[in-house]
Amino acid sequence: MRTVFFISDGTGITAETVGHSLLSQFEGIDYRQERIPFVDTGEKARDCRRRIDEAKARDGVRPVVVSTLVDPHVAGPIRQADALHLDFIAAFISPLEAELGVKSSRAIGRGHLGATSKDYAARIEAINFTMAHDDGVSSAELDKADVILVGVSRCGKTPTSLYLALQFGVKAANYPLIPEDFERGELPGTLDAYRSKLFGLTIGAERLAQIRQERRPDSQYASPANCRWEIEQAEKMMRREHVRWLSSTTKSIEEIAATLMQTIKLNRHSY
Repeated sequence: MRTVFFISDGTGITAETVGHSLLSQFEGIDYRQERIPFVDTGEKARDCRRRIDEAKARDGVRPVVVSTLVDPHVAGPIRQADALHLDFIAAFISPLEAELGVKSSRAIGRGHLGATSKDYAARIEAINFTMAHDDGVSSAELDKADVILVGVSRCGKTPTSLYLALQFGVKAANYPLIPEDFERGELPGTLDAYRSKLFGLTIGAERLAQIRQERRPDSQYASPANCRWEIEQAEKMMRREHVRWLSSTTKSIEEIAATLMQTIKLNRHSY
């Protein structure tokens, strides 16, 4: 067991995301993970060093420290700890300074410089819109949707919609495809006027049965046979109606969102 610290003067999300991407390349190693956000003073930095030293004494091996600390004076005490230090700010600031011919400000909190109050308001509006249009609850103002996700129940529409809204400010509605739609042989009528906004999700039958079994154990809804039938009908409908779609079976929400945005050419920056 080896401890990995994600240390940042902000939320720590960037350090953790990059760190996970690196660590995922090494199989068979167990990690104990600790995120330490908002390290913006010398006192907090010294506390980080203490925790790193304690982890080494406990584990018997050097911890890994992934940091995105901007202020070198704050980072200094942490770098004195006996650990493998992966400092992403220090690694890239100097080459950029040399190339651009400008000294960096080393100011804490600049990572969200582009997130204006207008951006923030747009993201909150997208989240509210997405929650109001989850699972086909409302068909009002669908003309304002950036995308409308369709697919069988529990294929990943809701988490994908919320991720798109939270991360990119995308107004995402979602509609379930149900047996009544398959019997009629057509998409829900409320979606006819918005076909250009539709994007479908499907999923492997075994995975869907597993997910539904947790929600409604031993039900017809969760039976493998019913799951296979619903998926077959949904995919047949999406092909017939020319709805672009992908399988969520082996993809993370991040991968689904990135593929969706690339497919429908929805260019939004991450917050």
